[in-house]
Amino acid sequence: MRKEVFSFQKYRVNERIRAREVRVVDPQGRQIGIMPVIQALRLAREIGLDLVEVAPSASPPVCRIMDYGKFKYQQKKREKEARKRQKSQEVKEVKFRPSINEHDLKRKIESIKEFLEESYKIRVIVRFRGAEIGYLERGRNLLNRVLNEVGKQAQVEKPPYMEGRQMVMILSPR
Repeated sequence: MRKEVFSFQKYRVNERIRAREVRVVDPQGRQIGIMPVIQALRLAREIGLDLVEVAPSASPPVCRIMDYGKFKYQQKKREKEARKRQKSQEVKEVKFRPSINEHDLKRKIESIKEFLEESYKIRVIVRFRGAEIGYLERGRNLLNRVLNEVGKQAQVEKPPYMEGRQMVMILSPR
């Protein structure tokens, strides 16, 4: 058995408007007045446009005379633009070991600075293997050193915490 999926319309248009009386607004945005739906539909058809219920919860409901197809197109266009402008926050990970070489540490700190300039969040991880778990203080010192190096560009979103056998700190750009 197949389930049917119905898409619900946001706005009631023309004959789908259920109210007896509506407040009518013309295409230029001027209020025409309160009138029966039949009269408002007749007025919209004379102009060659649709009657669209834009404020169904108002008393009486507000209907606007407009080209509904053009209105839907513009709505979709605005939604697409809004989605485009909305930047999803990506998180980059930079992993260290407690016994990291000085040169490698400096290189990874440079990478963190580049990610911050590109406005990424950074998840800084210190991984402990085997007996290294006994040197948690070394890992905490390492994270503090990273924070001191990038302190002007970053702010701590989550201070260092343990997650299994790794110490994690999350930084975000200022």
